Amino acid sequence: MNARRTLEILEASGALMEGHFRLSSGLHSGEYCQCARALERPELAEELGRMLAGLFRDESADLVIAPALGGIIIGHEVARALGVRSLFAEREDGAMRLRRGFRIRPGDRAIVIEDVVTTGGSVREVADLVRESGAEVVGFGFIVDRSAEPPDLGAPARSLLRRTMRAHEPDACPLCAGGVPIAKPGSRATENG
Repeated sequence: MNARRTLEILEASGALMEGHFRLSSGLHSGEYCQCARALERPELAEELGRMLAGLFRDESADLVIAPALGGIIIGHEVARALGVRSLFAEREDGAMRLRRGFRIRPGDRAIVIEDVVTTGGSVREVADLVRESGAEVVGFGFIVDRSAEPPDLGAPARSLLRRTMRAHEPDACPLCAGGVPIAKPGSRATENG
């Protein structure tokens, strides 16, 4: 049910795109999921947040934390649905950091939320930040898991939609070899650092 509805939302909002894309991981892909296209509509963000929160009702979380920029809106909506605090980490000097007065207390139970996961790099960095604070990561949640193989993150990882999208190392990218112009639609270039 969640997967079908999530796919409907992403398709109707134009979030699923085809072309030649440079992912935040550095990999290249002919498909891209720009969840911001769905999350720009508050009613859809709320619905996706409620569905994703439903996957974590039994985790007794104290907070939700997301990497900026892509995870902020969905993280907030998941936190609202769970009735817990919503934090986000920002890249500063090349590393994820808490800013804006956000604090994680030792013993807190955190869920790390991201819009789309491919390799898990950003959410691993956020999880490290949580653990360094003496808190526990009790789960990872994504609107879309586009990985070829779900990343091992050290805690349960759940997604609303699993949609494998092929990704290539830049030097092995058939789209590059074919001269197809590349786009960088993600948010990493806009983050600090």
